Amino acid sequence: MAQTTSSGRRPDSRRPDRTPAAKGDTTEKVVFINRCAKVVKGGRRFSFSALIVAGDHDGKVGCGFGKANEVSEAIRKASEAARKSMEKVSLNENTIPHEVVGEYDGARVLLRPASPGTGIIAGGGVRAVAEAAGIRDVLAKSLGSSNHANVVKATIAALRSLRRRDQIFKARGIHFSDGKGDQHDASA
Repeated sequence: MAQTTSSGRRPDSRRPDRTPAAKGDTTEKVVFINRCAKVVKGGRRFSFSALIVAGDHDGKVGCGFGKANEVSEAIRKASEAARKSMEKVSLNENTIPHEVVGEYDGARVLLRPASPGTGIIAGGGVRAVAEAAGIRDVLAKSLGSSNHANVVKATIAALRSLRRRDQIFKARGIHFSDGKGDQHDASA
C-alpha cells in the first residue's frame, strides 16, 4: 500500500523537504557521479568522478569536479572546488532580471524569469544551480548538449551575464530614479 501524507497525497520523492534552505548557509548538491573502469591484469579497477554545485541561496553559486578511486573522496574534492569557484550573480527578488541564454562548449541553456509561485521549471543540472543560487521562480530549457558538466557550466555562464536595471543605467550614465530612465530631449 502506498504511503500518504496528511493531505491524502503521496509524498513527492523529488522534493523531500519543502522548506528552502536559510539564506547564507552554503549547501552542496551532487549533480552526477560517473564510474570509469580500467581493465588491468587482475580484473577491473574502478575510479569515480563527481560533479557538485554549491551555493548560499543568496546569489552566490559555483560548481566543482573531483576525481578519485572512491566516491566519498571524489565528492570531497568536488565540494572543495565548488566552494572555491563560487561567484555572485544578479537576482531580482526570487527570479532573474531578464531572459538570457548561456553557452559552454556544446551546451546551451535558456533561462526566463517567471511570476511568483511558478517554481523552478528545469531539470538536472540547471535545477541544482538555480536552487543553490537562491532562485525560486524560473523557466529553463537545455537546448544543446546533455553533458551534465557542460549544462551546469552553461547555466552558471547565463547567470553570470545577468544585469539588473540599475546596473545597466549606472553603466550608461543615466540617472535612475522612478524606474524609468530620464527622457533625453532629442531637440536639445
